[in-house]
Amino acid sequence: MTLLQIEGLGISFGGLRAVNDVGFSAKPGEVVSVIGPNGAGKTTLFNMISGVYLPNTGRVLLDGQDVTRFESHRLARKGLTRTFQNLQIFQDMTVLENVIVGFHLAERGHLLADILSLPSTKRRAREVRTKAMDLLKRVRLDKAADQVAGNLSYGSLKRLEIVRALAMEPRVLLLDEPAAGCNAVETEEIDSFIAELAASGIAILLVEHDMKMVMRISNHIVVLDHGEKIAEGSPEEVSKNPEVISAYLGAEAGQDTPSVEREVANADG
Repeated sequence: MTLLQIEGLGISFGGLRAVNDVGFSAKPGEVVSVIGPNGAGKTTLFNMISGVYLPNTGRVLLDGQDVTRFESHRLARKGLTRTFQNLQIFQDMTVLENVIVGFHLAERGHLLADILSLPSTKRRAREVRTKAMDLLKRVRLDKAADQVAGNLSYGSLKRLEIVRALAMEPRVLLLDEPAAGCNAVETEEIDSFIAELAASGIAILLVEHDMKMVMRISNHIVVLDHGEKIAEGSPEEVSKNPEVISAYLGAEAGQDTPSVEREVANADG
């Protein structure tokens, strides 16, 4: 069953075609990675899928429904949410408060009940706190729940941002470079967490420059270059594609140069 369907997405800025006719799909429990060199259009593609940009052409279908023109908050209510390349954490709030913020879209309380501090409001607040702590336990941040988020390590902040996105109970989760700036240990923790999320049935759409991580956890890979989709397939198929080797690593196909295939071998090892 296809959960997310991307059909011919394209967008131009000032007459420059940034992304052109890109399409692919994602199923529940699948990790689909979008890779390519800097400037390939990966984040622009994410911005169109997540409602930040309105595409000039193409459609985004979520569970069969056309959501192309939905804004980000409407998409979140429909089950599609994302993290950003640059951290969007409230640095002066506690770790727990950051996660609780993520639950606001799912709350069913009414304004009048909140104003009057009705029992239902207090009960909902307790339930949200419990759910937030459960999410923090999944990434081993529960003991830091009362710490100011700005005091966490960079890797912990990355995990916190993913957890906050999970508070919206997504069916599709877009992760924009979740391991960027992380050390090897932090990357491995994020790697394992993403695999765990996929195993729970969430469709993961991933942009990441760490090729070892991409090749290790992806079910399907889409390769962009200058806004065009030049290849897609399994990690093994993509790793042996001469056009991918040339575009992604800047090498001529057939040359004895470091290859994506070698990255697969290193990842397996």
